[in-house]
Amino acid sequence: MENNESIPVEPGENHLTEKTADDTDIFEFRQTRLPHNPFLSRGCCQSPKVYHKNEMVFQHRCSKFDSYDWLKDVPLPPEIVKTDIIEVRFKNSRKDFFRTPADLDLEIGDIVAVEASPGHDIGIVSMVGEMVRYQLHRKNILPSSEDIKKVYRKARLTDIEKWIAAVESETTNMFRARSIAENLGLMMKINDVEIQGDNTKSIFYYTAEDRVDFRELIKLLAEEFKVRIEMRQIGARQEASRLGGIGSCGRELCCATWMSDFKSVTTNSARVQQLSLNPQKLAGQCGKLKCCLNYEYDTYVDALKSMPNTELRLKTKRGEAFHQKTDIFQKLLWYSYITDPGNLIAISVDNVNFIVEENKKGNTPEKLEDFSQVIEKKTAFESGAVQDDLTRFDHL
Repeated sequence: MENNESIPVEPGENHLTEKTADDTDIFEFRQTRLPHNPFLSRGCCQSPKVYHKNEMVFQHRCSKFDSYDWLKDVPLPPEIVKTDIIEVRFKNSRKDFFRTPADLDLEIGDIVAVEASPGHDIGIVSMVGEMVRYQLHRKNILPSSEDIKKVYRKARLTDIEKWIAAVESETTNMFRARSIAENLGLMMKINDVEIQGDNTKSIFYYTAEDRVDFRELIKLLAEEFKVRIEMRQIGARQEASRLGGIGSCGRELCCATWMSDFKSVTTNSARVQQLSLNPQKLAGQCGKLKCCLNYEYDTYVDALKSMPNTELRLKTKRGEAFHQKTDIFQKLLWYSYITDPGNLIAISVDNVNFIVEENKKGNTPEKLEDFSQVIEKKTAFESGAVQDDLTRFDHL
């Protein structure tokens, strides 16, 4: 190789590039990635290659919904037999458990061929060892269950070749399926396609407001792609987790990075946290209430237990006052007189409890201002038009 000759680079694969023109023995391992890598949804930093060992395909930093094995360095007691069940991940959040043969030793990141219906599927080992026992217990699956399918083997060259061809055709098939559904006039949106590793079955994920009769669609898709077709309806939250995006906080969507299950979110979570019930601010990318409204909900509920009942009115000689708002962090409650609702008076929790107890005894304090820490007075609005006189700068 001449000194000025460069090594051709194929995007999307690991390769060696010449670091200096004079010293050809020094090479730098560099990883490049295509702008759109179809294997990223399967936790692969790069597309697997047919004639490579594919040791660097699966990496924890590229894996969606990655899990940390905190028991990998803990030796097993002699009386415990190593489990023969592993966890295998497929596209997006789909994971499943499989039983391995006795003569097959697998590690995290191995590409394996597993039992499917029909045929076989290709996945990546995401968890082995004792952590699998905890996952089985967490999902209420018995290790002796006959529903656990089998691992056939490590993926061969022909398996990987079929898998690569199937994955790379998913996007094209999705757009073609959308076109067919639109021509049929179906009120549905096809969001994602997952093709089985042996290219014998395709799963189409869709969202729809109402019930959809897609029998004709399945017939046309089967004729188009020559595979078995399966339709699965998903919700708006699952759609957002598959498509991904950036939230209003500036970070990547939680459902697309680490959330594996979805809990119901209600407007009560916003009320408890003293948030304005504005649908535009409370809704996420999916159009539903943001999942993060549940993150601090329990903390607010515990904090509100020490707060007095806000439905009670405080009675003073100056008049009755009603609750306006609550500052949970500073433990302040804001009250206003019924006759003067524009002026807000901040009173500490202890003082509010004291006034409530005095009212129960039949005593009424002189006024709330004696217990206040902050008073917000309303100000009259002044139009800015008066200040925009053309001669306002003449005296300068």
